[in-house]
Amino acid sequence: MNTLASVATPSAPSAPSPSRVRRTPARWLALALETHISLPLFALFLLGAMWFGTLHVIEVERRTAAAAARDATHELLDTYEAQMARSLSNIDQTLRVLKYAVEQNGAQGALPALAAKGLLPPGLVFQVEITDSHGRVVASNPAAGARDLSGASYFEFHRHIRHDQPYVSQAIVHPQAAEPHLHFSRRIDDAAGRFAGVAIVAVDPAYFTSSYERSRQGERGLLGLVGVDGVVRAMRIGEQVSWGQSYTPGPTGMVGLRACRIDGETRYTTTRPLGGFPLLAVAGLSENEQMAQFRQQRRAWLLGASAGSALLVAVVILVSAWSWQLTKARRRERQAQETYAAASEASPDAFFVLRSIMNQRGRVTDFTIVTTNSRAEQLTGLRKEQLAGQRMSVMLPGAFSAGIFADLATVALDGVTHETEWLARALPQGERWLYRQAVAVEDGVVVIVRDVTERRLAEGRIRHLAHHDDLTGLPNRSLLRERLDGAIATAAGDGSAVGLAFIDLDGFKLVNDALGHNAGDALLKVVGARMARCLGAGDTLARFGGDEFVILLPALSGEPAAIAPLLEQVRQAVTEPVLVEGQEVQVSCSIGVTFYPRDGVDANALMMHADVAMYRAKELGNDNVQFYASEMTASIDEKLCLLEGLRAALDTCVDTCAEGYPGPCQFELLYQPKIDLRSGRLFGVEALIRWHHPEQGLVSPDRFIGLAEESGLIVPIGEWVLRTACAQNVAWRAAGLPPISMSVNVSARQFEDKRLVERIADALGASGLPPEDLEVEVTESLIMRDLGRSVDKMREIEAMGVSLSIDDFGTGY
Repeated sequence: MNTLASVATPSAPSAPSPSRVRRTPARWLALALETHISLPLFALFLLGAMWFGTLHVIEVERRTAAAAARDATHELLDTYEAQMARSLSNIDQTLRVLKYAVEQNGAQGALPALAAKGLLPPGLVFQVEITDSHGRVVASNPAAGARDLSGASYFEFHRHIRHDQPYVSQAIVHPQAAEPHLHFSRRIDDAAGRFAGVAIVAVDPAYFTSSYERSRQGERGLLGLVGVDGVVRAMRIGEQVSWGQSYTPGPTGMVGLRACRIDGETRYTTTRPLGGFPLLAVAGLSENEQMAQFRQQRRAWLLGASAGSALLVAVVILVSAWSWQLTKARRRERQAQETYAAASEASPDAFFVLRSIMNQRGRVTDFTIVTTNSRAEQLTGLRKEQLAGQRMSVMLPGAFSAGIFADLATVALDGVTHETEWLARALPQGERWLYRQAVAVEDGVVVIVRDVTERRLAEGRIRHLAHHDDLTGLPNRSLLRERLDGAIATAAGDGSAVGLAFIDLDGFKLVNDALGHNAGDALLKVVGARMARCLGAGDTLARFGGDEFVILLPALSGEPAAIAPLLEQVRQAVTEPVLVEGQEVQVSCSIGVTFYPRDGVDANALMMHADVAMYRAKELGNDNVQFYASEMTASIDEKLCLLEGLRAALDTCVDTCAEGYPGPCQFELLYQPKIDLRSGRLFGVEALIRWHHPEQGLVSPDRFIGLAEESGLIVPIGEWVLRTACAQNVAWRAAGLPPISMSVNVSARQFEDKRLVERIADALGASGLPPEDLEVEVTESLIMRDLGRSVDKMREIEAMGVSLSIDDFGTGY
């Protein structure tokens, strides 16, 4: 007989239990007829009908109000058009009379003749003027004095165009007039048909909107005249009269709802052309004002419908709640049974319902198995019928020996849910991880058991990926730091020591660049495996990044030098040849070693000192082991100090060049001559930089060139050398010396700079040195880093006319 500690492999879902309740059409019908369901459905129907009717009435009212607004707009435009037609006809009649009077009585006698006959319009509203053919005002009423109107638009129009139609100008303000006026004009011809002047009637724009009625058009109505050119001649919105704006009228004869660009108001607007004049009559009624009454009615309808809906919902809620309370008691037992049956049979977990067996002291001595599910059958290997009504101690004795019973008894007494996971070892399927949750219920507990083996395995894989390097499978930087902190804590407690070795591969970049990244990855795997075989079970080899590895040696005793043989074994393992992609390659390694607590008391200090020791090993020629000493930190500090001084020196030289006069530049160029041994002739020089440090004196290039290369300062320093050398060559020529070639070395960082060709061209341009007198020296190993790109860049330099030479030839490939 299997125990609770055993588990079966997952199987296909079991068939539905015969005891599971299925809803037949009759049961669905009975459920729908219950008050708490049927009443809300009926109420929902009533609400839909109520709101449908309300919204329909509102829509009908809206359409009626909109139609009324359109009709009112049409009527307004009809009235306004009739008024404007009469006014414009009178103005045009006045123009015709003026023109006729001029032809009969001359320009000077026309107005007196008309005044004598009572034909002049009132001067308070209309200003009448007559000009000659040159645009000078020869007569006006009221008298406005002599004026020159030759530049007016209407005068230019009539002078150049023989047209019998009246011209209507935009609102114009003359110096003698306080207000702008619209100018209606006609051409005057002499007896020979030649242009003789212009008859003008000027009218205040407000005259054309004086028929605006607030009682009819509201506070935001619109009346106006717009020219066919889209410019407003006169427009009134409420109490505001304006002119001169741009206005785009809609289709003529149609009422449209559109926003006015002048004030942003949305209006029912329509337009109509005025016969005989290049004008459109525009009328509009504010949509907000016209629809205000409708919106009040709509608000009343919505409030009424909302109040009725709220009342109906409240009644339905009260009645449904009362009905629900009546039926809930009847359905509780059935729902509990259905829910348990469905949940337990469909669940991938095993369910055990247990009833507590108590002794006289109130302690739990055993449990009776009330019921189980199909998963429990698979877990125990026993049918539900065999388990039901039996004691747990009899049917599942393994639960007592595994400590499960004690947990269940605690849950039954305390009523606190308990969860745990444990590894079940004695199983036919092998070791399985199980999860258990015990929940207290009346007179017992419910136990849920789940197989979580796959999840635990997945968590283990994720944990491994998070703490190990993808390429080599070695611990990564995060796991190394965790183990290093643990080793330091242990060593602090027992007085032992901890060793830390920082390893950097020598020559790895050459292999990576020459054979490709795949070859470099293969090399890292082989080297990592070799180093790992040299270590003990408690030691850690981690990949720190790139071609850097770290060895952690915890719990060391005795002298630190005792680990030297181990490190030497690691070094020799690295130097053995490796066959990568059919080619045998060989690398070495530089190792820096520190110890806790001698060289540092925390992980950061140990890592930093090991890195310092590793760089000392590289400075001594690679392929060796160096133990950290305090003097190494001093050397690093000296390099940092030297680097800071190098930046300051560069700033002084750059500032000196920028100012254009000799200054305290710490750099100096020496020029090594190139002599033809056969003739003894000096044919060129090579520029060599020297640094005069203000405190350390003359600093050897061996000390600062490599530092400048590492920090990137070699690029601006190299540019200074290039500019200074070119300028010096030109200065020698100016002093009368014969032309010679100037050679300038280019470092690796300079050659990789994208602006190298541009910098060379700038130096030649600034100094005036011919390109053929400049020679750029590059090393063979530098060219072979990226042969294709190097050749392209050298071709660009050669195309400028600058010579190229290869230094250290034969030392690379």
